[in-house]
Amino acid sequence: MMIVHDFNRGPYPARVRIALAELDLQDKVRFVEVNLRTGAHKRLEFLEKNYSGTLPVLELADGTFLAECTAITEYLDHLGGQPRLTGISARERGMIHMMNKRAEIEFLDPISVYFHHATPGLGPDVELYQNPEWGEKMRDKALRAACYFDEVLSTRPHIADETFSMADITVVAAFIFADIVQLEIPPHLGHLHEWHTRMVARPSVQGWKEMGRATESSKHRT
Repeated sequence: MMIVHDFNRGPYPARVRIALAELDLQDKVRFVEVNLRTGAHKRLEFLEKNYSGTLPVLELADGTFLAECTAITEYLDHLGGQPRLTGISARERGMIHMMNKRAEIEFLDPISVYFHHATPGLGPDVELYQNPEWGEKMRDKALRAACYFDEVLSTRPHIADETFSMADITVVAAFIFADIVQLEIPPHLGHLHEWHTRMVARPSVQGWKEMGRATESSKHRT
């Protein structure tokens, strides 16, 4: 059985949880919580699993540790030999990876920077350096990205193309983070909000918090 090291309320761990649900792999993993608010992800014990000190991390049965949501999703998507989230054809794979990267660096990651620099973030024991001005700039970058994705969704039903993919999951995570930091996605972005309404209706997106409760239970068992 694989182990997912994560934080059950984190937007980045949510990406892997949604992927697991989409691929019906929940029964193949066990969740172990790493408490971000106590800085457990920056301690040597965890850094030996992931040099970057970020979550989530997928631990394989042979002792391999896979970090980064894109890499984890790629691995999970190819377990069954019929990828559903990362594309099959060369064009699909190219489009999905391009849009997933844009979703990360233009939308999700800037919200993360805003959280860590322009809000109390994880608290003074973890946030040892903050640059509020930089955080505010990243907030504005995220809002510009929301406008970009609204335009993208004016021409197609999903972020990368015609079907649900890893790129959609990443933008869903951006919405999750925006809700945490109370960053309003401008209501006039109708295409983006209509897309989001469809996404939150998916069982995998509805259920990622339920998987969060499973993490709490596994935390007490380990």
